[in-house]
This record gives sequence, C-alpha cells and structure tokens, in this order.
Amino acid sequence: MNCATYHIPVLLNETIDGLNIHPDGVYVDLTFGGGGHSRAILEKLGENGRLFSFDQDLDAMKGAFEDSRFQFVRSNFRFIKNWMMYYNIVQVDGILADLGVSSHHLDTEDRGFSFRYDAPLDMRMNQKANLTAEKVLNEYPEEQLANILFLYGELKSSRKLAAAIIKSRNTQRIQTTGQLADILTPLLNAAHEKKDLARVFQALRIEVNGEMNALRQMLYAASELLRPSGRLAILTYHSLEDRMVKNIIRTGNIEGKNETDIFGHNHAPLKAVHRGVITPSEEELTANPRSRSAKLRIAEKAND
Repeated sequence: MNCATYHIPVLLNETIDGLNIHPDGVYVDLTFGGGGHSRAILEKLGENGRLFSFDQDLDAMKGAFEDSRFQFVRSNFRFIKNWMMYYNIVQVDGILADLGVSSHHLDTEDRGFSFRYDAPLDMRMNQKANLTAEKVLNEYPEEQLANILFLYGELKSSRKLAAAIIKSRNTQRIQTTGQLADILTPLLNAAHEKKDLARVFQALRIEVNGEMNALRQMLYAASELLRPSGRLAILTYHSLEDRMVKNIIRTGNIEGKNETDIFGHNHAPLKAVHRGVITPSEEELTANPRSRSAKLRIAEKAND
C-alpha cells in the first residue's frame, strides 16, 4: 500500500520538527493511517530508537513497516498507557496524533464516511465494532439524535434534522449515505448545503467511534507518559477536538479549569511550545486542499 495514495501527511515537516526527535528516543504515532508521519519519524531515529504506531483500522495494518525499530499496535489510541505497559515502556520522548479522517476513509466508497458516494451507513474506524451509523440513525431516540447533531456537528437546525430522520425511518429504514443525503438536503440552506452535510457525517462518525471519549482518555494518558521535555504534537480539524487539546495544554485538564495550589501555581504538566496554532502554508493548501482546517499544537512536558 502506498501511503501517498492512502493519506497525504498534513503539516509533515512542521510536525516532525515540533517533536524534536532524538535518535535514540522512544516515540509513539497514535494515528498510523498510511504511515506518512511514522515513516518520517523512523528516518530521524538511530538504530537504538523505537517507534510504536497505533491504528485500529485493519486496512492501516497492511502498510506496517518491516523494521526492527518499529512496532504496529492495532488498537484505539485511548489504550496507549496499557500498551506501553505491555511493551515495558515507562516513559516516551514524543507522541503524535493526527485526528483527521484519512483520504483513504473518505475515498473508500463502502466505508460510508462521505456523502459523495451512495454507500452503506457504516463509518466504523474499527471494522469489528458493533455500532454503525445505520444503527444510530435507525435506533436512537429523536432527542439523542438531535443532541449528537448539535454537539458533534454544531448544527443549529439539529432538532429539525432529527425530526426529519425519525419521520423517514418510520416509513423505511435508512441504510445508505444517499438516502440520508436525500432526506436532509431539502432542509438545508443551498448556500452551505455541502458544509452542513459534512457536519452531519462528522457528528455521526464521532458518535459511532466514540471519538470524544477516546481523545479525552488519550490526552490524559499522553500527559502522564511523556518524560520531562518530551513533546506532544496534535493535529486537529474541528473546534471540539481543538478545544480539548488547547485546554489540556493550557490548564492540564480537558475542561480548561485553572487549578492552582495555595501559592497560586498552575500544575499543568504541559507547556505550549508555540503561541497559538500552526496552520498549513499556501503551498500545502494547493497541494492538499483537505489540510485546510488543520491546526497543529505542540506542547512540551514540564521538567518540575
């Protein structure tokens, strides 16, 4: 499998530079995908360096490298702490996570991640998981559907959209992406129809894969696993996940609460390396339009 056709790595140079890779260090790529970021990390490692790359998708495992320094872990990244314990790793020098949906997922018709194709409503990152988008749409109560569309898709018309889904499924089970698009399109403003449909699909994907809970668990675990001066590099693509990453870097918790001791000192374990976020250059946007919404945040583990 060619990683270039699977997924073009976003902000590749900026991410690798941000990790400040030491040749003999231990690194974790939590979102292997097509292997683009992992390959670049391996190129920086010496013979004693180690790289662990996670991905729960069976398709991604097919691209694993034959390299003594490399270990592919087929698992959700929420279990990073458990797996590092399994491999007798107490601390790591750098952790990377690219939270975007890969080009492979969007372009593979039968996975149901995109409304560009009429495909089964699947959307599972882990093909062995039980929950699919079809089950969500046909079995969740109306209020829960509306909440998902509002919270994960940030759609103001979530209640109207949920009501239309319920009305349609009472007549016929909703089974394909084309059916869903046909149900919702008449309710959307034509000026931003595609953007709103993309938000619907984003909301369903997040629910199916439990992405917010997985991200929460991973961020806390990553903060604990990094050794002093170790680096965390996270690529985000929508405001929900970016807010969580920003908060844990700034305050040490997902909620963004400033917690201090009696002396007023903030004990956040991570410190931002750059002010604000790093975004793609115009050259990268031209070469890879899907990187348009990407934001890279780099943090370093505090020494105290």
